[in-house]
This record gives sequence, structure tokens and C-alpha cells, in this order.
Amino acid sequence: MGRVIRAQRKGAGSVFKSHSHHRKGAAKHRSEDYAERNGYIKGLVTELMHDPGRGAPLAKVSFRNPIRYRKDKEIFVAAEGMYTGQFLYCGKKATLAIGNVLPVGSMPEGTIVCNLEAKVGDRGCIAKASGDYAIVVAHNPDAGITRVKLPSGSKKIIPSRCRAMVGQVAGGGRTEKPMLKAGTAYHKYKVKRNCWPKVRGVAMNPVEHPHGGGNHQHIGHASTVRRDSPPGKKVGLIAARRTGRLRGQKGIQAAKEKA
Repeated sequence: MGRVIRAQRKGAGSVFKSHSHHRKGAAKHRSEDYAERNGYIKGLVTELMHDPGRGAPLAKVSFRNPIRYRKDKEIFVAAEGMYTGQFLYCGKKATLAIGNVLPVGSMPEGTIVCNLEAKVGDRGCIAKASGDYAIVVAHNPDAGITRVKLPSGSKKIIPSRCRAMVGQVAGGGRTEKPMLKAGTAYHKYKVKRNCWPKVRGVAMNPVEHPHGGGNHQHIGHASTVRRDSPPGKKVGLIAARRTGRLRGQKGIQAAKEKA
């Protein structure tokens, strides 16, 4: 019987919990209400701030509460070009301007959006990383659905009532600067979770990993494993449909989609 491997220990939490103590809060759209469904509501960007463990900056936006005499403070993922003191508008009748939030059905085809909802009212879950954006491809008003192109290049059909922010997420090009030294990587992952440095399976002993042991570092068997493998064996390429780099026509097509 081998040791409990790293992949199994991660499931229990313990030292592998996310380091969320200093984070500013979940970045979401407003809860959809009457004002957003039928008209619009005005918000003021009061602060742009860094969120530990996140590449994109956040915007603190204050709205007037539609019912009580108070302010509602929301945290949005900041779009490129947002500034403090900016008024932004959320709702069906909002104009198409950077930072405004409106249903994708109200946007013309070709609009660049971020912080996109996958289901109506989920408050945004697609294209939220720094520099990310999705593109509104086509509408079907009869069925009430919209086709969007995701940051991965794949297309997705979502309800036209799903909201999105106009523009792309701020902080783009973050990955283009090289890390240069291990200390930079240490600090990057320190505020995220315990996932660095990552020891390769082939560098371990057979007791610690299915890829461990043997003279010369090699896996020694297929790196693909089946979906229903037991937890101690489920490492490598899990339930891979295909392996290796894309070659020939598929490779050309993938390169085109990325561009």
C-alpha cells in the first residue's frame, strides 16, 4: 500500500485551503431587481483597488438603495478605462459605454464584454480574469438566446437576458512580463493557495506517486488514466480524449481561433 498522494491530500483542505483572509470580497453584479429589468440605475465608482490573489483590479461602486434611505456598495471587476468618480449605469435601458452593465440581448453583435452571466441572475462568472473578454456573436430574438465567443475561443449559447459589463477586464498583459526569479513566484502563490513549488511525479519515489521510481525519470506506462480511477491512481492526463500537440488541419484551425 502506497502513501496518500498529494492529489488525495488536497481534497481534505488543511494546509491546502485558499488564502482568502485579506481578500476584498466576491466580485459580482448587483442582484437583479425591478430597476435593472425595466430601466436603469446609476452607480458611482468610489474606489479602484487591488485584490490579493487576483490579477484584475476591483472597483467599489455605490448605488442608492431603491427602497430605503441608504447606499448599497457593490464590488465589480474593473473594466479597462474605468476611473474613480465615473458614473456607470446598470439595466436594460443603459447605454453602451465602458463599465455599464446591460443584458447581452440589448447589445449589438460584435460588442466586447466581460463579467458575463452564464445563467440569468448568477451575477457574473465568465471572462473575469485580467485582460479577458467575450464577444457577442449573434442574437436569436425569437428564441431569446445569444451566441457568445468565450476567452478560450469556444462559442456558447446563453439566454439574452444574461447581463455583462461592456469592455474588457483591466490588468491585461500581466502574464507577458517574465517572473525572473523564484521569489516572485513564491509571493504570487502565497496569496492564492499552497500550490507552489510543484514537485513532478516522476521525481518522487514509487511510494509517493504512480509515476515515481525507476532508473531515469520516466513514467513507465501510459500517462492517461480513466475517469473512474481510484483517488491514489488518478494522476496524469485524466480521461483524455486525445494527447499530444494538435497537428495538421486541426492545428491550423486552432491557431486561427486563437488569433
